Amino acid sequence: MPTPDQTRLIKDRARPLIVELWWALRPLASVIRFMQSGAHPDDEMSGMLAALAFRDGINLSYACSTRGEGGQNDIGREAGADLGALRTREMERACDVLGMRMYWHSESPDDPINDFGFSKSGRETITRWGPRRILERFVEIVRMERPDILCPTFLDVPGQHGHHRAMTLAAHQVMQAAADPDFPSNRPPWQIKKLYLPAMSGAGQSYDDAEPPPPATLVIDGSGGDPVSGWSWRRIGEQSRGYHRSQGMGRWVPPGDGADWSLHLAESHVPGPDETLGAGLSGHVGDLAQLPDAGPIAEDLRAAQDAIEAALAAFPDRPRIASAVTEALGAVRRARAGCPEEARSEVVHRLAAKEIQLARALRLALGIEARCAAGQVFLRPGDRTTLDVELGPGAADQAEATLVLPPGWDLDGSGLAIAETAAPSDPYRPFYDPFRPSAPALGIAFTTGEVTAEVRIPFETEPIVLPPSSVELSPAAGVVNLQTDDRHVDFDVDGLWPEDATVSVKVPSGWRAEVGQRAGRISVPNIAQHGVARLPVWVGGAPAETVLEIDHAHIAPTARARRAEMRVLVCDIGVPKGRVGYLGAGNDQVDYWLRAMGANVSSLSDAELASDEALAACKTLVIGIFAMRFRPGLAQAMPRIHRWVAAGGTLVTLYHRPWDNWDPDTIPPRRLEIGQPSLRWRVTDAKAEVRHVGDHPLLSTPNVIGAKDWDGWVKERGLYFAKSWDSAYTPLIEMADPGEPPHWGALLAADIGDGRHVHTSLILHHQMEHLVPGAFRLMANLIAPRQ
Repeated sequence: MPTPDQTRLIKDRARPLIVELWWALRPLASVIRFMQSGAHPDDEMSGMLAALAFRDGINLSYACSTRGEGGQNDIGREAGADLGALRTREMERACDVLGMRMYWHSESPDDPINDFGFSKSGRETITRWGPRRILERFVEIVRMERPDILCPTFLDVPGQHGHHRAMTLAAHQVMQAAADPDFPSNRPPWQIKKLYLPAMSGAGQSYDDAEPPPPATLVIDGSGGDPVSGWSWRRIGEQSRGYHRSQGMGRWVPPGDGADWSLHLAESHVPGPDETLGAGLSGHVGDLAQLPDAGPIAEDLRAAQDAIEAALAAFPDRPRIASAVTEALGAVRRARAGCPEEARSEVVHRLAAKEIQLARALRLALGIEARCAAGQVFLRPGDRTTLDVELGPGAADQAEATLVLPPGWDLDGSGLAIAETAAPSDPYRPFYDPFRPSAPALGIAFTTGEVTAEVRIPFETEPIVLPPSSVELSPAAGVVNLQTDDRHVDFDVDGLWPEDATVSVKVPSGWRAEVGQRAGRISVPNIAQHGVARLPVWVGGAPAETVLEIDHAHIAPTARARRAEMRVLVCDIGVPKGRVGYLGAGNDQVDYWLRAMGANVSSLSDAELASDEALAACKTLVIGIFAMRFRPGLAQAMPRIHRWVAAGGTLVTLYHRPWDNWDPDTIPPRRLEIGQPSLRWRVTDAKAEVRHVGDHPLLSTPNVIGAKDWDGWVKERGLYFAKSWDSAYTPLIEMADPGEPPHWGALLAADIGDGRHVHTSLILHHQMEHLVPGAFRLMANLIAPRQ
């Protein structure tokens, strides 16, 4: 584990001043504003955006509908709104690389615009989001950002994710609505000049566009790369995508990978042929002088353009760059201040952006260094922490650092003080600007010659304010299986609350809750009603909150608070005898849930995985989701596990993706191929009818699986279904989304030698997290040793 100083040095080396300065100069070349729109973090066309930003100087923004909270997590167990908070931070880091502003349609965890799971229909998605809600939010974003160009990432075609299709539908709608003066908004109307669609298929591992893309009307050149860093545009794009780590993004791009990006002009409000992305638009500051009403400021605009060109030509001579940028900044300010009312709607927002860009370029040209790091990340109202502020004035005549702080944050003699009235930090902030970060931030005011400028930079270590008190129960959910002797759910208690307050759990009549200083127990009577009980946690006389601190090395930390509760499933499940060995990679908690319902489960260590004796002690092995990819040595151990199966063991493999080191010929005991693109091999309707195929003991022993066991499922039935399999396997169920042919690859079993392999693509781990009784009953059957 590197020390804080070592971590700082690694980050410092990754972004040398000369590259930072070059990338700060490139946006000066253009006043064109390009907005990409998508449905999830990672939908952005990162390589193309890198070329537009660092080659063409185009001003970038991204409007994303959801936080990706319905997706999978490659790096941990954050799920739902917690995953949305993590992916918000990942998206912000991805934007940092591209210098791109970020807008979210979804403004809070309970926003109706959310990643509710996979969808195959754009119109169904918009119906669930709320047609008025999505359009109003999109109009607000467009009127705030004022893009010249809007480009959704995907096409509205069958075979594409319904969320993607919804955003393309919304892009067409917002073209008219944002420009309509009668559309209600607190902001003036804005006409997007061009709407482009991708003239490329969105097919791949996940999607399978069923219709060909529209013809290309414009091709964005993907060849070459950044002359200073030496990186190709796609390489820079993947450096950005690498921050989407919870989605497994970021791939190495070899030299020479410079494929073009093809676009289709779907709608245009500018005259002339569309020969370039900027055709018909004001391309740079000097072009603004040609606008009909810009006459009074034309001279200043031309002077600014001349100075910008001089700054670009002076690279890498920092003193000459600083001199030219200073001149450009003065001219831009004069033009902005003197802009006539008739030209303001087309000019002022572009000049405001140019001021921010010029101030940033000037700071870097002068070599001003500044950093601010908090001594402690997670704070509560009333807490204090040290602040380490560094400022090197470089070649500036004067430089001063100031703190831009949220309400309730202040400085005192010991550093940063968080007032008792300070609000908790919002993990779902709706807007992010890498070069104008919101509070908390470090402001730097500096002077060179007669020009004064101000920039903001984010904290190197940003404090996160938590609620004033919180209670963490671990685990926060449990199972009472009435077929066992155990009627208790035990949990640890942690958190912070007033000394004179007690923690309590509200339980139904006949139940008992005992909560001590650091531990608690829920006791359930024999006559307890079957189902899920949600038991609120209180501190003193008020409902308590629980806080999840989200801290991964590749992102800035964040946290999410929610009402504290204990969930208890009371059920009646037959659990097979025999030791179950669990082999996971930290992406699910199936081992915990198996233990909770009464199974004899051991989570096998790497040493036990390598031990024939440890395997022989197990009647059943369960391999968790993604474990072939993320559990070191597991794929290599499969030949030994195959021999263990043939000798009488029962192997259960939970769903894997084709790229999770799942070789169909070597991972399963007999050939079993997972289908892709995944859209074709999944059932997204959580209420889809499930029909049992044949009369297999896995559907009747020790629990008779019936129609009720398929009720109450959450999100979807399953995904990454098997596409083809050896004749040794028997399909046990069939299911389908409405209007589609049935799938048989969701649950397969093969008797091999004296043992058995069961493979399921049902998302049982997710159903167990949501305490769906049928998932527990089915899982109990799957782990039953072959008789």
